[in-house]
Amino acid sequence: MAITKIQSESLNLADTYDFTGTVTGAGETLKPTFSVHRGSTQTITDATWTKVNFDTEVLDSDGTYDNSTNYRFTPASTGYYLLSCNISLTATAGVNTMGDNYAAIYKNGTSHVISQNFGNSSNLNTWGQHSLSVIVHADNTSDYYEVYAYADMTGSNVEVVGNGTKQYSSFNGFKLF
Repeated sequence: MAITKIQSESLNLADTYDFTGTVTGAGETLKPTFSVHRGSTQTITDATWTKVNFDTEVLDSDGTYDNSTNYRFTPASTGYYLLSCNISLTATAGVNTMGDNYAAIYKNGTSHVISQNFGNSSNLNTWGQHSLSVIVHADNTSDYYEVYAYADMTGSNVEVVGNGTKQYSSFNGFKLF
């Protein structure tokens, strides 16, 4: 039975109806989509912005994330994307402490959004945790997105925590529209 006119007083939700119209905008695939993480710890230099090399792919629907050379997401199409990252930082030895530490998502080599943890001489930690989410607009298919970390140490270096099976530090994204 085809629907030509619905009248609220006669609609029976238990009935089955044949639909002959067109639905648009339903079932979008949200591609490209990627999810990557650090497979092992990565040492970063004290007081230096360092790119986080996410080397383990969980998902890369369209081959848009480079997990072996540039460690970056390059969208396959223009539009709006939701990007997020989670960074776990830790001092490389138990006696070292971390002052100010940051994580950032970069667009085309420039910081786009930054997470900050501030330390001072009376409140230094041995770890830092950062979670970022941002909606970005990819103006063209050559735009690229990367994650960087920074930590000011009292001692030696700091590490971005990685693990082969657990995603302590990760980078994810997908196209919204």
